[in-house]
Amino acid sequence: MDSGNCEPPVRAPLADTADEGLKIVIVGGFGVGKTTMVRSVSEIRPLNTEETMTQAGVGIDETAGADGKVTTTVAFDFGRISLNARMVLYLFGAPGQERFWFLWDRLFSGTLGAVVLVDPRRVADSWYAIDRLEHHGLPFVVARNNFGPPVHSLDQIRDALTLDDAVPLIDCDARDRESGKTVLITLVDHLYALSRAQEMAT
Repeated sequence: MDSGNCEPPVRAPLADTADEGLKIVIVGGFGVGKTTMVRSVSEIRPLNTEETMTQAGVGIDETAGADGKVTTTVAFDFGRISLNARMVLYLFGAPGQERFWFLWDRLFSGTLGAVVLVDPRRVADSWYAIDRLEHHGLPFVVARNNFGPPVHSLDQIRDALTLDDAVPLIDCDARDRESGKTVLITLVDHLYALSRAQEMAT
């Protein structure tokens, strides 16, 4: 997805009152909008590791459905967003190319939760991300990144990905700061609800 004009409006310093930091990973298939989302919501200039795609990936990388994309993340993207005076999210966008998936397990270290971005034109590309998150026991939310008129309903996507009813599934536009922020707030609310449920069960 074209990350266009997604530079942060300001390079805000971290507030002195911030005392709760959460590491969040954004995962999904190639070209689904992970880099775009980090860029659009980050309040600092994000760290990007995008490189121009070369012949080295021909026959290896699956690029169908991502026509026009000429760069790819080769390590991770990093950004930061303050949800309020105390809570700060540190965002890590994982690489989407299969040959870089070995980095995912390292990125998951210390992570409290994740966002799985789904391209409604290529829903199956999200399978690996969900599988790895479930393997690590990490809570996550799923966000349908709309590239145009919806191809499938949210219920159809939930069924296709066999998502548990408890997993939040919402719409988003990774290019839009407020939309991306809503996704992150949904994740934090989900993490809080899971934590409360565990406390009540003990």
